[in-house]
Order: sequence, then C-alpha cells, then structure tokens
Amino acid sequence: MSRKQGSTLFLKSAIVLLGIGVLALCVVLYLNIDEASDSGEEFVFLHILLAVFYASAIPFYAALHQAFKLLQYIDRNEAFSEISVAALRRIKHCGFAISMLYVVSLPLFYYVAEKDDAPGLLLIGLLLAFAAMVISVFAAVLQKLLKSAVEIKKENDLTI
Repeated sequence: MSRKQGSTLFLKSAIVLLGIGVLALCVVLYLNIDEASDSGEEFVFLHILLAVFYASAIPFYAALHQAFKLLQYIDRNEAFSEISVAALRRIKHCGFAISMLYVVSLPLFYYVAEKDDAPGLLLIGLLLAFAAMVISVFAAVLQKLLKSAVEIKKENDLTI
C-alpha cells in the first residue's frame, strides 16, 4: 500500500465513521423524541424538527457517497478528471440543500427554543445551517479549481 492510498484509507474510514455517527444520532433522537415533550403542540414541532433532521440526512449521505467516490478516483489516479468535478458539484449541491433545510426550519428551532427556554437550540440550528453552507462553498471552490486543472491537463495532453 502506497503512502497516498494510506491517506485515502484514513479519509475513507473517517467518512464511514461519520456515516455511522449520524445514523446513531438518528436512532437516538428517534428513540428519545417522545420523552422530550410534554405538551401536544410542542410534540408536533419536535417531530417536525426530527423530520427536518432526517430529511437532511439524505443529502448528507449522498455527499458522503460522493466524497468516498472522489477518494476512489484519487486512488485510481483519476483525480484530475470530469468525474471528479462532477462529484464535487454533487457535494456542493448536497451541502446547499442541507443548509437550506436548516435555514427554512429556523423558525421551528426558534419556537421550540422559546417554549423550552433553551436559546442554545436556536444556536444549534444556525450552526448546522452555517456548517453545511461552509462545506458547500468549499466544494464549489474546489470544483472551480479542479475544473481549471482538468482544462489545463487537456490542453497539455493535446500539445504533447
């Protein structure tokens, strides 16, 4: 195993651990949601927030899958290719979708935080939206750089 494959192996295992962690969080939240609320109205809002969390898990796992594929492209020396650019584009879209889900659900976070007198809950919603947007912007920058590198590589291949 080469040094490069060792580093991608580390990143692949980190991706798998992230996926397992979010899956465990989904299960724990599902099992504990009934204990968290006493009133009927709050119960509904907490379930809507849980649905937002589950809905955001779909693009999260899609982005993890694309990141895993991107690491496989790096292992096969296909990092500077159109398929890598496409993978980064999909990661960008997934990050944006997650961010928009949490931005749209911020009024729900606010309502539940007001009812429970827990301002930290609103901060969690903002943090999730911000983190997903940062990942989306980072993927967009990498996509632009990689696209430029692919174009330069194509020009160099044609001149040689």
